[in-house]
Amino acid sequence: MRYTAENLLIRPVHTTDDPDLILSVTPQQAGWEHISFQVRRLSPRQRWPFDTGESELALVTFSGRCSVDSSRGAWSEIGSRGNVFMGAADALYLPRRTKFTVIAEDPCEFAVAWVPTDEDHAPWLIRPSDVKVSIRGGDHACRQINDLLPPGSPVHRLVLVEVYTPSGNWSSYPPHKHDVHIVNERGMLVEADLEEVYFFKMDKPEGYAFQWVYTDERSPLHQTGNPIHALVRPENNCAVLVPEGYHPVASPPGYTTYYLNVLAGSAQSLANQDDPRYAWIKDSFRHSDSRLPLY
Repeated sequence: MRYTAENLLIRPVHTTDDPDLILSVTPQQAGWEHISFQVRRLSPRQRWPFDTGESELALVTFSGRCSVDSSRGAWSEIGSRGNVFMGAADALYLPRRTKFTVIAEDPCEFAVAWVPTDEDHAPWLIRPSDVKVSIRGGDHACRQINDLLPPGSPVHRLVLVEVYTPSGNWSSYPPHKHDVHIVNERGMLVEADLEEVYFFKMDKPEGYAFQWVYTDERSPLHQTGNPIHALVRPENNCAVLVPEGYHPVASPPGYTTYYLNVLAGSAQSLANQDDPRYAWIKDSFRHSDSRLPLY
């Protein structure tokens, strides 16, 4: 598959067959092995049934509240924020072979991400109070990180992270990649081979961001003569696919950018390597952004 700006940027969908579906990513569409991803909305008391099948799955609330009835348990009052800029998400992890139904308690919006697995793990409800919030980077590359399902979580492959990039700042910077599984001579994981979805929301309806997805000679696609060099402009409720390569994000002046990262691949890890041309910037950071944390 040859990746371009046109097929790396996934826009919201509008279909009469499934009117509650906001956005969808399938492995076939993305040209990869693991991640399926959807964003959905429900009206109060409306239901959405699903079966995890041979996949582990995570549900992440963006706004409103819902409950989940499943073959592995029941949970109520999932979700506690009016929008993504008001607090951290609630997230529910469900193992493979789980039948469940999401029931909206309020008008709600949520994402579901699932990946194939041959492991069994216990269901797990993550509340905002469980979410570690940190500030990463510095100067104009300063951003807020919410670790919803970080490396070391009791799951198989899924990693979930929320990121807030204030007006005029960059994130995922310096550019880094995670497209080769590398273990050093001491047995430490240096880089994992991960697929990644960026799902965007902006604090103003006309907001947007820029994301550059590109490979160099260290990426497998580049080595096989199929490099990626794509500059995309996601708007609210858009997703960007990162099958390989580096992928920095810029948030324009006047707009705060939110994105949910979903990652899965060769390890339940965020091990990555910076683009060596830009890695020096880390040693130049002098200040943290006083606008962070947002809440």
